[in-house]
Amino acid sequence: MEHIEVITTTQRRRRYSGQEKAQFVALAMQAGSSVSSVARQYGIAPGLLFKWKKLMQDGGVTAVEANDQVVSSSDYNALLKKVKQLEQMLGRKTVEAEILKDALEIAQAKKYISHIPLLLPPDDIQHNK
Repeated sequence: MEHIEVITTTQRRRRYSGQEKAQFVALAMQAGSSVSSVARQYGIAPGLLFKWKKLMQDGGVTAVEANDQVVSSSDYNALLKKVKQLEQMLGRKTVEAEILKDALEIAQAKKYISHIPLLLPPDDIQHNK
């Protein structure tokens, strides 16, 4: 005899915490248990539980090999985006610094020119008065 479930309402996606996912994967990996049976028991799509199991196995191996923690791909992508933003900001600041340096050189050159006395013949100075 099979059990048939009729769904009459639309439900939003359920969000599982990392701890819940790890618990479901651990249950599926116990001796005498299967991913499909755990998925049916907790109302999870089997494909989703298989995916969590693979991710946990791959992530666990990666963490052990690297002797480091595993970072989610969304966190990794967010960090890459932040690095790109910071690189762009650094580029703009570098250009600003170059412009200010050039402006300072020009200002200093004009300052020296304005302090040089005019070398006009004495009779030209008196005609201008």
